[in-house]
This record gives sequence, structure tokens and C-alpha cells, in this order.
Amino acid sequence: MANQLSQSLPEQTFQYQNSLPPLPVPSLQSSLSKYLDAVRPFASEKDLKATEETVRKFQAGVGQELHKKLLQRAKTKKNWLEEWWLDTAYLEVRIPSQLNVNFGGPAPYLEHCWPPAEGTYLQRASIITWHTLQYWNLLRTERLAPQKAGKTPLDMDQFRMLFCTCKVPGVKKDTIRNYFKTEREGPCPSHLVVMCRGRIFTFDALCDGEILTPPEILRQLSYVKERCDSEPEGDCVAALTSEERTRWAKAREHLISIDPHNNTILETIQSSLFVISLDEVKPYSTPENYSNMTAEALTGNPTIRWGDKSYNSIVFSDGTFGSSCDHAPYDAMVLVSMCWYLDQQLRATEGKWKGSEAVRPVSFPEELVFTVDKKVIGDISHAKKQHIKSAQDLQVVCYAFTAFGKSAIKQKKLHPDTFVQLAMQLAYYRLHKKPGSCYETAMTRKFYHGRTETMRPCTQEAVNWCKTMTDPTCNDGVRRKAMLQAFSRHNDLMAEAQEGQGFDRHLLGLYLIAKEEGLPTPELFMDPLYAKSGGGGNFVLSSSLVGYTTVLGAVAPMVHHGYGFFYRIRDDRIVISMSAWKSCHETDAPSLFNSFSSCLHEMLHLATTSQL
Repeated sequence: MANQLSQSLPEQTFQYQNSLPPLPVPSLQSSLSKYLDAVRPFASEKDLKATEETVRKFQAGVGQELHKKLLQRAKTKKNWLEEWWLDTAYLEVRIPSQLNVNFGGPAPYLEHCWPPAEGTYLQRASIITWHTLQYWNLLRTERLAPQKAGKTPLDMDQFRMLFCTCKVPGVKKDTIRNYFKTEREGPCPSHLVVMCRGRIFTFDALCDGEILTPPEILRQLSYVKERCDSEPEGDCVAALTSEERTRWAKAREHLISIDPHNNTILETIQSSLFVISLDEVKPYSTPENYSNMTAEALTGNPTIRWGDKSYNSIVFSDGTFGSSCDHAPYDAMVLVSMCWYLDQQLRATEGKWKGSEAVRPVSFPEELVFTVDKKVIGDISHAKKQHIKSAQDLQVVCYAFTAFGKSAIKQKKLHPDTFVQLAMQLAYYRLHKKPGSCYETAMTRKFYHGRTETMRPCTQEAVNWCKTMTDPTCNDGVRRKAMLQAFSRHNDLMAEAQEGQGFDRHLLGLYLIAKEEGLPTPELFMDPLYAKSGGGGNFVLSSSLVGYTTVLGAVAPMVHHGYGFFYRIRDDRIVISMSAWKSCHETDAPSLFNSFSSCLHEMLHLATTSQL
């Protein structure tokens, strides 16, 4: 009976957390052999020989010692990588994170019930905010179903970081402050922050313990908007969050030293559920071309978003929406899950509120006014200038490829994600006449607090196939055979990475142990091929499948001469957002898109002839 009962009860969001297996440590032998495979496409015979020798020495010597220490660490921690990854990938990084690290993207509502329209944005914002608060409530009450891969539960810990979370800058290293609690754990902050024209307001999203209705939220947003329209612009303190991290940390310390009340305001922003950014721009977009919205979400006005907040909900004045999120506390799939929920809720209700229009007498939003001095004003001005300069250098395009999508690819019995990845490789190869080191995100959430592993799609098999495609003497038969070999290799590597059997995080662990023990950096990491093949965050193509939903985002490229390449796959289309730096004359996002589109067509042709 008890067993039947447990089966009929709905699963709770975090119920599997403690039963998830620990993150495995691969064997040293397997990681080094995979590493050698990965550098091969970038090496001459001579270089490869030298690297093989370096790897052999590492494996026989210091590598073994470091690996033993890593295994010791893995005995005491359920996830040996977690803290290290957070520090190395995010918290110790000093470049401005709002532009370089955050992910941002367009909301898909314009594809159905909310096309761009004048005079609608506050009303729409109140409805979307209400649905977002319902999602927060699902997490609070642990009623959001735990995600699974088949029947295997996935780690849900990152979902705790979506609301009431903020990064706080430090002179050497940032920290993450998370104020979220489930109902069982205790009280959770319930206030929202609204930013508009350089000013900051806050109001509680609850009244007598009940979530405000859209008409009530609309009254609060209208109050903020009216005040901002009829009064001068604010001090724009939020712009400081777009600054280089150490600079922002020092500016923040100074801000707190002027007046303790400034610290109270910072706490209010940090602990808030999320930030609503009322933006005055109208980034006209269509279902086939989301470029303006994507660029605006990623590079837009720094005075009305808090770059360190885990979620800034951006409201554009043409009634479209976007988001900008700090990447440190969680990976994009958390936001994608919520935005997909929002999109489905809006479709189901046709974007309308069908409940009561009554508005309870809730107190108006309170403005949060910092005490500033000449130094702070100077810091703000510097932050704005550097942000605008860097933002103008980022090229972002977001287009739909509408000739075919998942259905046509699956009909050919091919994996849609691998299909896109190989087309991307070929597009780069054609444009740049050489293979590009490439990173694809692999998800390791089968494991306790697992986040990601690197999957390196630029395999020798992929390069061999690219060569056949650019060699006029090769016929379709040769090309098809090479393509299928590249598919098979990619699928194997992706499966291994998801099982925690990639090698990049393992090598990072060995590198960090050497650093922590005060040992010299092992030769393996100084080898030119290490960086040339993408190691140490040097991937030229930084890519991710954002999923099979309507939600897409983008991130800046990892390196100056690189691209960001993010995509979602639907039955009838593939939507891609690409980023590149304009100041690098070798790269151009629209050219890569054009090359990519023709590669997709050629691949489908090859796959079609294979069925004869």
C-alpha cells in the first residue's frame, strides 16, 4: 500500500537530490588518450610527436601524483569539480561579466499572441510577471516536476539560483549570494525591483501572502513609469555592474563607505526575486529575424539592469521581451525551462488575464535612492563609457533557417544536434579555410550538482569529412561515408561527456591541484597545442544546443577571433544566434550564417542520396 501511495503522490522538485550519484573522475589513461585525439586536427606531424612525448612524461610522472590527489578530493566531496568550476569559470574572472559572461536572449511571444504593438508593454509586463511569480511559487512549494533524462532524475539544484540570487563583486574574487528558500526551509524574500531611466524602485509581490494579480502589478509598474516620465533621470548606479570586476568591487566598497543606507539598498536589490527592466527601445524583430532583440538583450542599456542578478526581465517599449542573466549561479537550461513554461502559459491564455480586475490597496513602490558623491558619479560615467564602447564592438545576429528542421533530419535517421554541429564545422572550414577548435556544452546533471562538460566536436573524422566536401575530386559516396563516420564519432563523444567521461574538466582539476599545491604548471598545459586546440578557454567556436523549444539566447564569443553559436531546433526550422567581435576583421557572423545555411542544404542532400 505504501508503495502504491508513493507512486500516486506527485514528485517534489528536489526529492532526488540526495540520491544522485557523485561526479566521477575518469581514468588518467582515458583522459590523456582523448586529449591526444582532440589535438590531432590542429597538429603537424612534428607538433604531434612533441605533444605525444609531453603527454607520456606527464602520465608517467607528475600527472599520476596529481591524479591520486584528485581521487582523494573526490572521496571527500560529492562533486569534486563544483567549487573549482565556479571559481575558475566565473568568480575569479575579472573582465566585465555583463557583456562577456552573461547570457541574454529574446522572448518568443511575438510569434503568437504578442506581436510588437504600441502602448501594450506595461500591461503585458504585468501578465508575464504574474506568470513568472507562479513559477517561483512552484519552486517554493516544490511542485515543479523534477527533470529527467528518460527515467534518470537530473540535478535540480541550479533551479534554486533563479530567484533571489545575485553575484557580489570582490577585489580578487566574486561571491554568490542566494536568499531563496523553499516553504519547508523558511521565509523567502518576495519583493521585486523595477529599473527605469536610471532609477530603482521596489515593491512586494505578495499582499496578505497572496501573489499580486496582473491588474495590481500593472498599477505598480504604471506608478514607476509615470514618476520616471515626469521627473529627471536617476543616478544610474546600476551601470556599475557592467564594469570590470575589481573596479566595480572597489566602487561598491566606496559606495557603502559613504552611507550605510547604500548597503541596505544593495541588499534589497541582491535579495529581490528578480529585476524588471523597463527599456525605452523598440528592437523590431520577427520570427525569422530576432537580431535586434537578441543584441539589445545582450548589449543594451546598462543603467536599467543589474548585471549581477540571476534574472533581469527586460520589457521593451514595443511590447516585446528579453532577458539578461548572470551565468555564474546556473546554466541557461534553467532559464529555458522557465521561459518555455511562460510561453506555454501565454499561449494557453492567449496572453490575456481572465481573472478579477479588482485592485487591493497595496502601498506604492518605494524608490531606492543611493547617496552618491563626485567619485561615485565619476565611476558611473566610466562604467557607462566602457560598456557602450565594448557593446558597440559585439556583433549579434539571430536568424531562422526555415527550409527544414528536426522532422526532415530525423526522417534520415540522423541526430538533429549532431547535424547542426557538423554543418557549423563545415561552415567555419569553408569560410576560414581551416578547422576551428570547438566547444559544445554537454550536460552532466545526472550527477550530484553536475553542470557541464566540454564536448569537442572538431574531431579528426569531422575534419576529414570537411576535406572531402571541399575536394572537387570526391564524389557523393565518399562524402557520405565520411559524414556518417563524423556523425558516429560525435554521438559517441557526446554520450561519454554526459556520463562524466569527458577530459576537459578532468585536466582542469589536475591543473588546479598543481596550483593549489604550489607546484610549477605542468608542461602539458604550456604546450602550444593545448591552447591551439581550445584548452584553457581558447575555443574559436563556442556553441550550445539551447533545446527543442521556442526559447533561444546568446553569449559573447570566448576569444577575440571566435564566434558564439547558439541554436534551437524545431520541427520545421533551426533558429541560430551568432556573436562575433567587429574589431576582429577575420570573423563575420552574417557570413558564417550564410555559409551554415548552404551547408545544411548540402548535408540533407547527402543524407537523401544515402537512402537510395
